[in-house]
Amino acid sequence: MVERILVAEIKKTAKTGNGAATKILARQLVRLRQQITNLQASRAQIRGVATHTQALYASTSISTGMKGATKAMTAMNKQMEPAKQTKMIKEFQKESAQMDLTIEMMSEAIDETLDKDEAEDETEELTNQVLDEIGVDIASQLSSAPKGRIASKKEAKNAPSSAASTDVEDLEKRLASLRRI
Repeated sequence: MVERILVAEIKKTAKTGNGAATKILARQLVRLRQQITNLQASRAQIRGVATHTQALYASTSISTGMKGATKAMTAMNKQMEPAKQTKMIKEFQKESAQMDLTIEMMSEAIDETLDKDEAEDETEELTNQVLDEIGVDIASQLSSAPKGRIASKKEAKNAPSSAASTDVEDLEKRLASLRRI
């Protein structure tokens, strides 16, 4: 805006024929344009310095953050020694396996206690019933084995009650234990 006014003044003085005033105004116009150029260059430099300052601030923030993270990682590494962690994991696995075995043993003991008499009798009755239905006589197939609970109910009544019955009971116990396996 000042430049336009100055150009208009130069034109006016040139029309009037005043050469000295025209030169002075022209010199002022040149200086004004130089100052505008210098001002724009200074603004560009200031913006560059501001950008550079922001970049340095960001770098400083990053280094501060990295410093804190390094301290935290160092503290964690001191607390979590790999050898200790490996030892602890192995010990946990060992104890877990031992606990599994204990639970399994207790479960088997409970199952044996609760199911021993009832399951044996029910299993034998069911086996005898199925065998009777299909017409199989286990005692006749096992000629050396005396008739006992394995045979049908009718034949069980006719079985001897002396030493042979104890042998039959032993065989029945063996059979029942094999069925559980």
